[in-house]
Amino acid sequence: MSGEKDLEQLKKEAAAKAKAEALARRKAKEAGESAPPPAPKPTPEEAPAPAANAGDADDLAKKKAAAAAKAKAAALAKKKREGIADEEAPAEETPVQTAETTPAEDSDDLAKKKAAAVAKAKAAAAAKRKAMELAGGAAPVEETTSQPADDADDLAKKKAAAVAKAKAAAAAKRKAMEIAGGDTATPEDAPAGDDAKAAAAAKAKVSGADTADAGGDDEKAKAIAAAKAKAKAAAAAKAKAAAGGKTGAAAEPAAEVKPSVNQPYLDKYVKVIAEHLGPDVLEDSYINKLSKDVPTLVAKHDTYFKVAQFLKYNELLGFDYLSELHGTDFVTHMEVYVHLYSYKNRQSVALKVKIDRDEPTIESLQPLWAGANWPECEAYDLLGINFKGHPDLHRIMLGEDWVGHPLRKDYEQYDVEV
Repeated sequence: MSGEKDLEQLKKEAAAKAKAEALARRKAKEAGESAPPPAPKPTPEEAPAPAANAGDADDLAKKKAAAAAKAKAAALAKKKREGIADEEAPAEETPVQTAETTPAEDSDDLAKKKAAAVAKAKAAAAAKRKAMELAGGAAPVEETTSQPADDADDLAKKKAAAVAKAKAAAAAKRKAMEIAGGDTATPEDAPAGDDAKAAAAAKAKVSGADTADAGGDDEKAKAIAAAKAKAKAAAAAKAKAAAGGKTGAAAEPAAEVKPSVNQPYLDKYVKVIAEHLGPDVLEDSYINKLSKDVPTLVAKHDTYFKVAQFLKYNELLGFDYLSELHGTDFVTHMEVYVHLYSYKNRQSVALKVKIDRDEPTIESLQPLWAGANWPECEAYDLLGINFKGHPDLHRIMLGEDWVGHPLRKDYEQYDVEV
């Protein structure tokens, strides 16, 4: 309320002074006109000119006084709102137009006052915005009434561009760290960090928008390139370390491989065979990791049937069931694989024998296990392995006039239509 009273008081005082000045000029003019000899009688068109000029002067003086008072009051009210101390002289001491001032000079002074008021308002707004930025707050979005709308739009666009650029840079950095396998911020922490970086970048962008030049862009580009190079080097170092760790981790299990649960059974079979048939009847023995850790015995070509017979009739072994028999072409040689099972001991064993590929002949196990009949015929049909002692060895899939054995690696198709 005190501000409104001061404004009204200023208006009244300005109007009173303007009236007093107009009255003084009118009296001075009348006194000046009465002293010299009477002038010629003016024409009808020229007669009302003095009165009109006096009225125009009064109106101009009133308008100037009202405009000056209005500008002063607006500036004072704005200063009070912003908390800025008024360092100017009181309104009563403001000089007024003299009687001798011409209308052109009055208009120039009025324009100057208006320009000064606008500049002062802009400076006050800039000072307030800078103070809020230093205090850690966001710059005010609204601008003063005297500031053009284009400045506000440009400022908002600069802020938005700076924030978007900062967020994009943060997202790219986080993605690069994720690809490199580095530790990134948690989803809850990441947005806060991005907003802080974006706000800082926006402040820096806005504060230096008017003074930025090509040198600043170069420095920024260099900083980005350095950051990228550093992140790439860190990722490479981490990947190298991880590779070394994986190699070490893979080597440790290899060194600490536990023996198979079937190893005792394999040792038992080898020991019994060696005691009864001698240590030279087996070519090799191992646990087949690719086939459920089955204990595997590799017999020599001339001891194949003897070892098979011992596996069936020995009381400690007793492999009375043949579950599988098949042949395989390994290009350098052929191999017959036999899988046996003991119902009494509930144990399995695999018996293998290598044979010559050019003359694939081996003893038949059909006399020991009747289940070897058809599997041996199949191996004969598809691979051409001859089983000596088989009672009825013949083709069971292809005709007797079929040329070649389809599962051999060197098989060539005879009938092009098949």
